[in-house]
Amino acid sequence: MVTAGIFVALLALGGCGLPGGKVMIENGSPPTKREKTASAPAENFSTPAKQVPDEAKIHPTQRPYKINGKTYYPLPSAHGYLENGIASWYGADFHGKKTSNGETYNMYDMTAAHKTLPMNTYVVVKNLDNDREITVRINDRGPFVKSRIIDLSKTGATKLGYADKGTARVRLTALGEAISYQQGEAQVERFKEWQDFQSGDFYVQIGSFTNRANADQLKEKMISWGKNCVIQTFQPGDQLFYRVQVKSEGTLAEARHLESALEQTGFPGAFVVAH
Repeated sequence: MVTAGIFVALLALGGCGLPGGKVMIENGSPPTKREKTASAPAENFSTPAKQVPDEAKIHPTQRPYKINGKTYYPLPSAHGYLENGIASWYGADFHGKKTSNGETYNMYDMTAAHKTLPMNTYVVVKNLDNDREITVRINDRGPFVKSRIIDLSKTGATKLGYADKGTARVRLTALGEAISYQQGEAQVERFKEWQDFQSGDFYVQIGSFTNRANADQLKEKMISWGKNCVIQTFQPGDQLFYRVQVKSEGTLAEARHLESALEQTGFPGAFVVAH
């Protein structure tokens, strides 16, 4: 369970309401090591399109992506990230293949896969059963198995003492996201400066509809439960979406708690957003 973290990406897309009360998350998914998607056909423009400045571009590994029908929203920062859960590991089947950030996976390196932490985040992984600790760098996405929070390399799992068993109860503590730069003839790494995402105006999105009446109906249901609920409009193209969002208290931890509570009461696609 995440006990502290940072807000889920502001660029996240919501889910379209389906018959029977089901919620489907809007599409958006860069290819990962476990799934590849076909490239969309290029559009033709009669006039040259303006180029997005490099500093404003979103790295592909930070874009929302969908695996097995579920959309994941990479975090913009690792600041304050702490998580308990199950660790697994992956080895020979992926050894030598590309990771989600374009590196070549080496099962003997101290690397790991995580679903949402920024690439190059260094994480302390503690085995809660034997108190062993290691530090690994995130360079891949996964594991996409329920209840598992991190996939370590074979070496990482061996050092933590669970390679033979397959899984272990662990605690993750993010140290920070590292960036590399050239300093003279040397390649230097340093941590990025933190941004404070622990307080703010947080909501939990529980649905996104193209029909305003469906959004209003869900909003009224939340109000009847004593929740402060709003509808935010979103129009990425020709289609207008009505996003139903439940107001949380002023800290991210409280928003995470509300997210978990709503997931357990029939909204498995609930996720935190910040206004």
